[in-house]
Amino acid sequence: MPNGLRAPELAAAHEAALSYEDYLATDPERAQRWIELANDVRLTPEQTGLVEGFTRRMPVLCISGIWCGDCVRQGPVLQRIAEANPCIDLRFIDRDARPDLIEHVRINDGARVPVTLFMAEDFEPVSVAGDRTLSYYRHMAEQKLGGSCPVPGAPTADTLLDSLVADWLDEFERVHLLLRLSGRLRAIHGD
Repeated sequence: MPNGLRAPELAAAHEAALSYEDYLATDPERAQRWIELANDVRLTPEQTGLVEGFTRRMPVLCISGIWCGDCVRQGPVLQRIAEANPCIDLRFIDRDARPDLIEHVRINDGARVPVTLFMAEDFEPVSVAGDRTLSYYRHMAEQKLGGSCPVPGAPTADTLLDSLVADWLDEFERVHLLLRLSGRLRAIHGD
């Protein structure tokens, strides 16, 4: 969980963050790469149906860099998932605009991006995911470590984007199930 970040700080950060469109508008030139990739991001009908079934409000904050290649690959995927259900309130915030925030979610002692924070409806922290998905790390290992270190299940370039979508969908579903099964939230909602 975010070290030292509590619901009030997360709520304030989420409120100050930008929608996907507003975030891309902060740097239209670099945003072109995001827009181009977004054209290729699709959810299958089954994936869309899964996300449409979510019932708990889920604030999501992506700490990003519009200049970052990993963010280019993942930001449009996050947005496509969020578009499938209004319960998902996805916002983006630039890492360099909020160094105080990124200090609480360092990965391997680095200010890496993207880092995505999932919260309950009252902004209690639920999950932190970043900086790359398992499928992308497998892809990198296959490229950088080569045949001397074979990686079972490493996706090919043709399926990498689909694998990234599946990785992120797994995390969204995991968080939603955690929220749905939470005794605290079930008491609030009477379900």
